[in-house]
Amino acid sequence: MYAKCRELQDACKMLEKMSERDVVSWTTLIVGYAQNGHLNEALTLFYQMQLEGFTPDLVTAMSLVSACAQVGALQQGKRIHNYIIRSGFESDVSVMNSLVDMYSKCREIEFAYQLFERISERDVISWSAMISGCAKNGSASEALALFNRMQQSRIKPNLITMAISRMEMPMRH
Repeated sequence: MYAKCRELQDACKMLEKMSERDVVSWTTLIVGYAQNGHLNEALTLFYQMQLEGFTPDLVTAMSLVSACAQVGALQQGKRIHNYIIRSGFESDVSVMNSLVDMYSKCREIEFAYQLFERISERDVISWSAMISGCAKNGSASEALALFNRMQQSRIKPNLITMAISRMEMPMRH
């Protein structure tokens, strides 16, 4: 509750006072810091969590990847990606979508594309992340080609994908 209300210091004190911490309590605090723009504090808690013998889960990793994406923290994102690989989380489509988004926002569009191509069961979020990444990195023609591929794969664009395609790609004449 404290983390959601941006009372992060109080949430941290609550964690310190807890007699029995668990992955959920650690992750809640890490997510709170990450979602409120405090990446360094979230990463510190991530490492502290592990030092205290807890194994971060998928939610922990995804929240940190998203936080890295928001601020363009490529090096930190790569460290979390390494953790994801070691933990075997790369088979999860949501994790891969987060990584595609993070690498795209950090201007590593070729690597984002390589990850995108490794996703076996792409969903509309996978396609939207990659289309948006291409468009934001100046590859409007690649974004359009991906949009067409998405439609051919029978994945229906949602409102977000449609908005991305209209806002970030130049109009065709």
